[in-house]
Amino acid sequence: MKSLCLVTVGVLAMTLLIASISLLVAHVFQTVVDLQVKQGTVLKNGTETFEAWEDPPPPVYMQFYFFNVTNPLEVLQGATPLVEEIGPYTYREYRPRVHVQFLDNGTKVSALNPKTYVFEPEKSVGDPEVDLIRTVNIPAVTAMEWTRSTPLQFATEVLLLLYQETLFTVRSVHELLWGYKDRLLSTIHVLHPEIDPVFGLFSKMNGTDDGEYVFLSGETNYLNFSRIVEWKGKESLSWWTTEACNMINGTDGTSFHPLISKDENIYIFSSDFCRSLFLVYDSSGAVAGVPTFRFVPSSMVFANTSVNPANAGFCVPAGNCPGTGVLNVSVCKQGAPIFLSAPHFYQADPKFVEDIEGMHPRKEYHETFLDINPLTGLVLQAAKRMQVNVHVRKLPEFL
Repeated sequence: MKSLCLVTVGVLAMTLLIASISLLVAHVFQTVVDLQVKQGTVLKNGTETFEAWEDPPPPVYMQFYFFNVTNPLEVLQGATPLVEEIGPYTYREYRPRVHVQFLDNGTKVSALNPKTYVFEPEKSVGDPEVDLIRTVNIPAVTAMEWTRSTPLQFATEVLLLLYQETLFTVRSVHELLWGYKDRLLSTIHVLHPEIDPVFGLFSKMNGTDDGEYVFLSGETNYLNFSRIVEWKGKESLSWWTTEACNMINGTDGTSFHPLISKDENIYIFSSDFCRSLFLVYDSSGAVAGVPTFRFVPSSMVFANTSVNPANAGFCVPAGNCPGTGVLNVSVCKQGAPIFLSAPHFYQADPKFVEDIEGMHPRKEYHETFLDINPLTGLVLQAAKRMQVNVHVRKLPEFL
């Protein structure tokens, strides 16, 4: 009995020893892997990391949906707008980085990022050149906002009557996206050449870039891999009213540093939103068998100032806050009354959903997300979802 106990204790001791050795080997192996990943995640000419960053391999598709207003006459009489969603109209997006230059002994990289869109008919519901959408007449609304209570107000009223402009316009999908020459804007352009006579939600954005970026290469610190430090020659923005809101934080959303943890915030600078924003861990999953962490925008990003006082800097002019879930970007859109939100006002103040009949916000369809491999920082799957809204209000000056 005594010898049996000794044997049992001996086996137990050996098992514990083997387990300890296994844990030690696993820890050492993981440390070596982490070190190799850190050292390999650097923007350096001739490396796979740099080639993937310079010319991203996975296909990117931009899908556009439109809200067609079905009761325009009733809306003019004060009724709630009724809209139907039409789409998608899908475009393949090509986004190579060009004019790449290494700066400061390889610690920084500058580049332009032109985007080109090619229509994909098999992934679309119709022909953008043919399909018509009734939507808000953004040029007319913008012109009224520009000239209200100014010497040009009367001239604008005359032009609106002359051109028979109303609150709504009917245009093809192609025109709304890529631009059309507007009669009202063309006339204003004669007096104010800085005003573009062509209007389109993505006018001059096909085959063009949004300015030069300067990134950190990650050479001195892997945590700084592909972090933006300059945009258009500036280290900060100037549209907002606080230093924090004007900061350029994070990457452009296409790549991140390796060894990402669930506890950290992921920062992104988006020129579309004219600001930086951050995402938080949501869930774990896998893409093609590769482990991923899903990050989604924090509810604090577009929260009202009563919930997140730091957002007061995004209220321009000061105190003019539209409400949770909506961002007024007119200051960076040539004064056009453009407000951005998640599609169908997902996670926004319920008043926005209630004010338009046809809104059906759902997490699985309308939430932005990034699926990132935590070891490498590679984005394996993503969906950037954004809704462009036009702020329409009664202007007593034009009644």
